[in-house]
Amino acid sequence: MTMTRPETSVLGVGTTQFSRASGRSVRSLAAAAARAALDDAGLKVVDVDAVVPVGGAIFCDDLVTTLGINETVVDALPPPGGNSGVASLTIANALLRSGQAEVALIVFARNGCSETRIATRVTSLPGQQFRTFLERPHGWISPAQWYSMIARRHMAEYGTTKSAMAEVALTMRAHAQLNPAAMMFGRPLSAEQYAAAPMVTEPYQLFDCCLETDGAVAVVLSTRIRSRAGDGARDVGLLAVRSSRPESPDDLTNRKDWFDVGLTTAAALAFNDAGVGPQDVDTAMIYDCFTFEVLHQLEEAGFCPRGESDRFVHSGAIRLGGSLPVNTHGGLLSEGHLLGLSHIVEAVRQMRHEAGARQVSSARIAAVTGWGDWGDGSLALLAKSGTAA
Repeated sequence: MTMTRPETSVLGVGTTQFSRASGRSVRSLAAAAARAALDDAGLKVVDVDAVVPVGGAIFCDDLVTTLGINETVVDALPPPGGNSGVASLTIANALLRSGQAEVALIVFARNGCSETRIATRVTSLPGQQFRTFLERPHGWISPAQWYSMIARRHMAEYGTTKSAMAEVALTMRAHAQLNPAAMMFGRPLSAEQYAAAPMVTEPYQLFDCCLETDGAVAVVLSTRIRSRAGDGARDVGLLAVRSSRPESPDDLTNRKDWFDVGLTTAAALAFNDAGVGPQDVDTAMIYDCFTFEVLHQLEEAGFCPRGESDRFVHSGAIRLGGSLPVNTHGGLLSEGHLLGLSHIVEAVRQMRHEAGARQVSSARIAAVTGWGDWGDGSLALLAKSGTAA
């Protein structure tokens, strides 16, 4: 391993409560998470000179108004969809390393359960001509239906089992019992409860599907050099981040290889940039919109060979104490669905060794994946402060 020395660091992270009904405006949620992240970083609003507003429900103008960010701030919006959480790191990193800014604030906020639920959000995704005229007339209208096709194909080609999906759901729920901030904290899930849950779209049952959540997340990044013995001791290095799209990114049905997605390309590039490999990663935060997508992304990121994820998760590898603990906070399935930005927050806390009962011992490198639309994907690699290059 010849790891690159990071030029960009994550200085602070912040969240609001994750809930089913926040009772607050999206602007209020965004401002609260942003303030929490800046406080965590030991910075002030006047320090922010770049903003990356994620998700389309909050804009830079809202933060200028509610927080008092300088009107000359640089801003850039990532594309829509679930991949935008990790892809926002790509944009922030580019703004910082180009010299246009020194401190970048990434913010995502939405009332994703009490207001804009999934059915109202999918119309913003690309390829609507396929959705409107070819899919919706036959009742194929939701992400669960689209992505279940990939799962079924994998099951047919590689013998992947429903019990592997159950292992993902049960693991995420078990990890959430160690996270008081998780929506499913205090609500353990048994194998019997999982099996008895209603079918959503075969093979996905209720607990194979992610939560819908009200809340906000913010992340502060900078290229400023801070004293590692002082206020920079909790900074987390951004080793690399890459994003990519699959072949025919606006359509799934006509794709030649349903398993070759944006992450397949992005992961290889990110590992090469960072000078590390999948074997060097101590914990991974995998975008878990559905249980099979954890299996899928474990393979395409290189943590196990294609077709081997069933065996990998059944070995106990993704549980705390395993070789690659996954989503130690509970993930989208059990902590809350904040577009994957909460996965970045958890990776930072793991690298700082601030995760309490769910801490991965001796964790020094974390991976975070993004997944969106019909297979857009990202991989970010974060390193504990002081990790040798």
